[in-house]
Amino acid sequence: MKVSARNAFKGKISSIVPGAVNAEVSVQTEGGDTLVAIVTSSSIKALGLSAGKPVVALVKAPWVMLASGDSGLQFSARNQLKGTVTTLIEGGVNSEVGLTLPGGTQVFAVVTNDAVSELGLAKGQAATAVIKASHIILAIEG
Repeated sequence: MKVSARNAFKGKISSIVPGAVNAEVSVQTEGGDTLVAIVTSSSIKALGLSAGKPVVALVKAPWVMLASGDSGLQFSARNQLKGTVTTLIEGGVNSEVGLTLPGGTQVFAVVTNDAVSELGLAKGQAATAVIKASHIILAIEG
């Protein structure tokens, strides 16, 4: 499967909490992290999603927010992945920032150069990728 989303996390569904319109789907990634996605109930049926089914969780890099070190903030976003900055590519306006999580998974964000400066992001620094559950798209192969 080829997609334009910079982040593609392979894993298996660990649980589904159904709702009338949306369902909450938890995915255990190959790297040992848990991602929570909110998808429509009709998508659950159309994709045949169930516990144990392999999926790919897709997240576009601009949808990933970053917090530096221990910001002391609490977020409503369900997915908060702590890692270390291992990639930092500065462009004219935006930068690509890559975090490596403890299990080896990489998460990429595209943020403004001002944000990189304000957060003091640098290679080797601790940071957290923050992803809203509604920004995760689930896909199945085949």
